[in-house]
Amino acid sequence: MDQPTSHWVHDLSPFLVQFSDTLGIRYYGLAYLLGFGLGGWILFNAAKRRRLDLAPPAVADLMTALVIGVIVGGRLGYFVFYEPMTIVRDPLQLLKVWEGGMASHGGFIGVGVAMAWFARKHNTSFRGLADATIAVAPLGVGLGRTANFINGELWGRVTDVSWGVIFPASGRAGASLAEIAPRHPSQIYAAALEGFLLFGYLQWRYWRTDAQPGRITGEFLIIYAIARMITEMFREPDAELIFGLTRGSFYSIFMIVAGLIMIKRSNALRKTS
Repeated sequence: MDQPTSHWVHDLSPFLVQFSDTLGIRYYGLAYLLGFGLGGWILFNAAKRRRLDLAPPAVADLMTALVIGVIVGGRLGYFVFYEPMTIVRDPLQLLKVWEGGMASHGGFIGVGVAMAWFARKHNTSFRGLADATIAVAPLGVGLGRTANFINGELWGRVTDVSWGVIFPASGRAGASLAEIAPRHPSQIYAAALEGFLLFGYLQWRYWRTDAQPGRITGEFLIIYAIARMITEMFREPDAELIFGLTRGSFYSIFMIVAGLIMIKRSNALRKTS
């Protein structure tokens, strides 16, 4: 019998409704649906109020492009950034999305490519489109990290803080709860810092301030990268380190550089306008 513990033991089910061992309605999928649904509604209102230079009916096409960008970019990014040899050994793993495996950095790249294609097709400003889209992106991040916590995955480092959580899956096979160390609920830290707080800030910037096109996108890239680096300090590394940094922190450096470039170009546009 397991000895009682003072820390909460994670026992949440990944299913809202379960039909079999592997089939059911998962919170992770619902997080994506809710994120895209709310994001589409916000973008539709931005187009309707002429804040976004796009006809409201075209938002549906934009959302389709973004969904494809997130899924393809996130899935490819996961294997390229974290498990590159898996693609070589078994390329069909890319199609097994039900087994999980999405990288936020890859998702952002996919979104960028989707927006560039859409802006060109609809002859609209890429920077304006990017600002509107990126201002809702952290909402999906927050919902996704919350789903990660419900799934009991991507747990944090071992800790002795009172709010530490015992994730049974983090222990060795057959270990009792007393033998499993509590860990930081880093998924919740990420949901708040990388997701909901950043979402609130960007929505304020988008709707309440007069930012030069591209500025909000640059701010997102920098703030998200810094927030990711902070939460990575509490998250258990899920791949080998690069130059002593977790992969999430290492890839975030490139986001900061890209954000600085976006802001510099935005400032240049302001001076010439």
